[in-house]
Formats: sequence, C-alpha cells, structure tokens
Amino acid sequence: MAKNIVPSDAKLAITQVKSIIGGNQGQRDVVRSLGLKRIGHTVVRTADPVTVGMVNKVPHLLKVEEAK
Repeated sequence: MAKNIVPSDAKLAITQVKSIIGGNQGQRDVVRSLGLKRIGHTVVRTADPVTVGMVNKVPHLLKVEEAK
C-alpha cells in the first residue's frame, strides 16, 4: 500500500491492487485520472504535486514504487 508520498523529480510506478467497486465516486475518479483501468495495471508518472496528491487520496487501493 502507498504511504504518504512527497513531490520530487522521481518517477513513480503506480499499480492498482484493489478494486474501486464500493468506493465513492471521488475515489473512482482519482483512480481513473491516474490512468489505471483494472487491478494489476501499472502506470509510470512523475512525482509532481498533482500526482502525489491523487496517490495520497487513495493509498489503500494502490502500490507505489520508484520506477527504474
């Protein structure tokens, strides 16, 4: 699960590990705006303040690692 991430120049590999079923509409919107479509889907994003804020909104649904 994702801990509180801070903005930096790093790249983040963000993976959806739990379903958005049962989540409120705001959580669904955040996951979709990150570009995640299904459980196990991974996207790479820059750790800018916008992305970090979205990740910190739904940390229970995501796994975040530093991209290589």
